[in-house]
Amino acid sequence: MKGQNIGYIRVSTVEQKPDRQLDGISLDKVFIDKVSGKDTNRPELSSMMQFVREGDTIFVHSLDRLARNLDDLRQIVQKLTSQKIRIQFVKES
Repeated sequence: MKGQNIGYIRVSTVEQKPDRQLDGISLDKVFIDKVSGKDTNRPELSSMMQFVREGDTIFVHSLDRLARNLDDLRQIVQKLTSQKIRIQFVKES
């Protein structure tokens, strides 16, 4: 089943520009957090986790944009992949 292409972008401050993180990738919907990644308590991350469905692909610029520590990264990725949602880290391919 072909799902949607979803973008997740995180910048650490309101002043930072998120524009270039997923530039050139065709996305159906984008979620942008402008907060620290110190934990997973981020409003747009939560919205994205509730929005995505089986067959969707989430595009994230790099691992550190999704999570700042290995435990959080592992937890997020396991939750998504268990729902048959694909994650593509652009920088790390």
